[in-house]
Amino acid sequence: MTQHAYLMLIDGKLVPALSGEAAQSRDPYTGAVVGAYPDGAAEDVDLAVKAAVSAFESSGWATDVALRIRCLRSLADLIEANVTEFALLESSDNGKPIREVSGSIAKSPQWYRYAASVAETFPFTSPLGADPSVVSLTVREPYGVVGVQVPWNSPSVLLAQIASMCLAAGNTVVIKPSEMAPCSLLALAELFADAGFPNGVVNVVSGDGASVGAALCDHPDVARLAFTGGPQAGRIVAGKGAERLVPSTLELGGKSANLVFPDADLERAVEAIAAGILSSSGQSCVAGSRAVVHIDVFDEVRERVEAAVGGARVGDPRDPTTDVGPLISAAQCEYVAGLVESARVAGGRVVEAAGVRELGGNFYPPTVVSGVPADADIAQKEVFGPVLVCLPATSEAEAVRIANDTRYGLAAGVWTRDLSRAFRVSQRLHAGSVWVNQYRRTDPAFPFGGYGESGYGRVSGIDGFMEMTRVKSIQMKISDES
Repeated sequence: MTQHAYLMLIDGKLVPALSGEAAQSRDPYTGAVVGAYPDGAAEDVDLAVKAAVSAFESSGWATDVALRIRCLRSLADLIEANVTEFALLESSDNGKPIREVSGSIAKSPQWYRYAASVAETFPFTSPLGADPSVVSLTVREPYGVVGVQVPWNSPSVLLAQIASMCLAAGNTVVIKPSEMAPCSLLALAELFADAGFPNGVVNVVSGDGASVGAALCDHPDVARLAFTGGPQAGRIVAGKGAERLVPSTLELGGKSANLVFPDADLERAVEAIAAGILSSSGQSCVAGSRAVVHIDVFDEVRERVEAAVGGARVGDPRDPTTDVGPLISAAQCEYVAGLVESARVAGGRVVEAAGVRELGGNFYPPTVVSGVPADADIAQKEVFGPVLVCLPATSEAEAVRIANDTRYGLAAGVWTRDLSRAFRVSQRLHAGSVWVNQYRRTDPAFPFGGYGESGYGRVSGIDGFMEMTRVKSIQMKISDES
């Protein structure tokens, strides 16, 4: 895993692209080359899918639950033993602070272990029909080959969330890492053989979306698609799946809101709101990019949040004291700056962390925007940067209305000591995950996914396992008696 010329994993072998072409991944902080990686194409995808089909049909993976359990638990152990190395590589690849990356990768084995436990214990059902002479059994079976596309912002943990249940259910997979930060998943690929996975069960093909991603969606032997990314690309993936009548799981963007009521623990709320927008430098689907605050405490919360966000430590992502690293690219910095500038021109209040612009590079200063309407672009579009919008609400009903008034529906936070209000508001929010008096907490036992332009389908939890299986109903006639 210490090599700097990474290879793809196809049928248990580490291989270059058939064309011999390679590309380079660069550190968003230093601009240095992190590693060369194969620039794959449709022909590489075809080889990987054929290997996955063969493994599904002949390796025993689809039927041997004990094998799956052993491999998933062994993989979890191997990742755990290599957290430091993987964290350094992923931080170099995508620019996220090493402290945050280390924490997420250290947690990722939990998904593989939980998935193994689900595979070990998931029950069949035996419904009673109208005919007492028929014994019925409902079973869940794997689809076959699942095409998985993983984004650049948290590749290791996001792969764990989707691939763990994919594999636990008996599917084989072809994984496409993001071309913007592929190295950590290509390094991870080397562990699958060590963990005992049969050849072809897991395949990793690197390259860009227009070639590798499209070929994965179009391949006639890919039985299901799983994509994490933006809504625009998600529509393309879903459309390609629909053309072949292949189901998709889509985890897309978000414009998540924290709703703060007057009786909340404001200190805890402010701390979580700041962390929710600073984590991953705001480059996260569940970034808490809006704070919808009751008017009675709006000024106090806004001022506290401005101080907390403005005090974030911005700099070298490999420094363990750094809170916020660079954005993934100069183009992303320009996009974020454009949205903030439009809010400023429209009369919004813009407060940004001091001294960050002098750092140059791909850094964008952590920023709090207020004084804009709830329908402003900055309050509606996914910024994917460390920019929080504070919006006032005069009542509980208005807070819910503002929170729901976007095309997205991935996550939300509710801050109140009133449990009746907490439950009532949580039910009314259009979001796949609602955290009460906390934010951005994940657990492999809890299903995760969104509404609207945040996508559909679920990963993690029992729902994640069921998502990666299809239902078969078996009825056996055991008596000729009427």
